[in-house]
Amino acid sequence: MPKLSAGLLLYRVVDGVLEVLLGHPGGPFWARRDDGAWSIPKGEYSHEEDPWAAARREFTQELGSPVPPGDLLRLGPVKQAGGKVVTVFAVRGDLDPETAVSNTFTLEWPKNSGRLREFPEIDRVAWFPVQDARKKLIAGQRPVLDQLTAALGAEHG
Repeated sequence: MPKLSAGLLLYRVVDGVLEVLLGHPGGPFWARRDDGAWSIPKGEYSHEEDPWAAARREFTQELGSPVPPGDLLRLGPVKQAGGKVVTVFAVRGDLDPETAVSNTFTLEWPKNSGRLREFPEIDRVAWFPVQDARKKLIAGQRPVLDQLTAALGAEHG
């Protein structure tokens, strides 16, 4: 069975331009990567768990605030290169990236050093127009941008 992940894509329209909120993964592996490295706030869940509940939990853990109220769009699942299946929900809302506070994870770094270090799961959060988000997002998540613009109407693509 593939690993399952659920995420929440927050979106807004500013001056007629559709923007999405993305997070940059923390830790040494992603530190020098930008284009193709950003992600929808998401996390793994079990086959027994409700994906919408998982998406809300992960959003709160990775951004430090609850999901803003708004109409929910369920976007089709996408399969990432490693085989993980990501179910994405979209909600129209707003969030100040400066207020985002991520949970952390522990990693031995440098590798084989015996030193454990804490890193934020997401080290940066930013709003991107969809056209820019296409370059920033990891490849396996890019199809959700097409799904979002199709659901909202072509004028926001």
